[in-house]
Amino acid sequence: MPLYEYQCGSCGQQFEVRQKFSDKPLTSCKECGGEVKKLISQGGFALKGSGWYQQGYTSQPACSAPKGDGCSGCPKAANG
Repeated sequence: MPLYEYQCGSCGQQFEVRQKFSDKPLTSCKECGGEVKKLISQGGFALKGSGWYQQGYTSQPACSAPKGDGCSGCPKAANG
């Protein structure tokens, strides 16, 4: 289940709640009963490194330079 972050407009309290995608967003603060809004949080994962994106999902043409002699913007040159 995803973890959602909320902030109260009255007391400023921030809290996290695990909810199903189908659950309705919370409307009141668990501390003071004030109105809350759902915050936009950083995702739980990050795509890093020279994985899937550079190996098949770019729109750049393939590099024709010999290995190691590519231009600075070439994905193959970055992988060396």
